[in-house]
Amino acid sequence: MRSRFKMEVPGGETEILLHACCAPCSSAIVECLLEHGIRPALFYYNPNIYPDQEYEKRKAECIRHAQTLGLDFVDVDYDHDKWLEAVKGLEREPERGARCLRCFKERLTATALYASENGFRVFATTLATSRWKNPEQISEAGECAAALFPNLVFWTRNWRKGGLSERRNELVRMYGFYNQPYCGCEFSMKK
Repeated sequence: MRSRFKMEVPGGETEILLHACCAPCSSAIVECLLEHGIRPALFYYNPNIYPDQEYEKRKAECIRHAQTLGLDFVDVDYDHDKWLEAVKGLEREPERGARCLRCFKERLTATALYASENGFRVFATTLATSRWKNPEQISEAGECAAALFPNLVFWTRNWRKGGLSERRNELVRMYGFYNQPYCGCEFSMKK
């Protein structure tokens, strides 16, 4: 499947660090990147996911996806208590509110740090593919994270366009991915 838009990574990079929230959201993006000669390393840092079993299920699917495609997979420790401390006081915020922005900043700052320490010049995230997320918040969080590290660029893309949303759904069925029913944190779970 060829995407319907031209893919140009900042600086013409052919390797990027891609923060992956889950296999379903990563699938079409990864496919598109590979089709355009861009090799992503998948970075799994999602301490927001609750409960532990949900976290493990999503991580296992990401690992399976990375292994199927022969991609590097970086697994960062799960520290839900640290994440809870980061969003303390924002528990009652609605989805797409201040809690989500803080969550994105926490996760993308960790991604930027790893990218900076490991020779990546560009990083991106799959977060904006989710229907539960505000793409503007994700761009803001990514730009803030990149600003902390010299010579690092956050690649902002609208991953919902160019047929990628439709392709995501096809790939979820094709791979038989577990497709979670909520964003991830206990505050986003439907009552």
